[in-house]
Amino acid sequence: MKISVFTSAILALLTLISCESKPSLQKYFVENTENKNFIALDVSPSILNLEKTKLSAEQTKAVNSFDKMNILAFKANATNEKEFEIERAKVKAILKDPKYQELMKFGSGKEGASISYVGTDENIEEFVVFANKKENGFAVVRVLGKDMNPNNIMTLMSVLKESKIDMEQLKPLQQLIQK
Repeated sequence: MKISVFTSAILALLTLISCESKPSLQKYFVENTENKNFIALDVSPSILNLEKTKLSAEQTKAVNSFDKMNILAFKANATNEKEFEIERAKVKAILKDPKYQELMKFGSGKEGASISYVGTDENIEEFVVFANKKENGFAVVRVLGKDMNPNNIMTLMSVLKESKIDMEQLKPLQQLIQK
């Protein structure tokens, strides 16, 4: 009996030690979903409101590679400036992890945007858009999918222009944008 309790304790300890405690965007999203300073949204491909029969084979493939979008936005105001700086620094630190490969960056450190991805050039698992502006706050958008690649993303962007986006799914973001 003593051996099995001891063995169980060792196994539990090893399990806790082996768990990766490194911060990730997924953990960051989960930790801040209920925070009053954040707006969290999960957006499905149905937001595009597409007539699938009018899509080419390439467009259909691009749309099918897109699973969902997670959006987390921090609403900046006069009373949470310090928290804004802390939270923005946390996101920047997470995005410095080598698994997030930066594609492009716009603007300066105080305001701007960056686009990064996770995966390989031919099999992108996740695109991450991070945009921030001191007066409004910041937003982190995770575009998740399967077998995404740069061509699919470019095709998806062209499909977005033709789509009739369901604004109802984006309603919670309006208060951030209207600022």
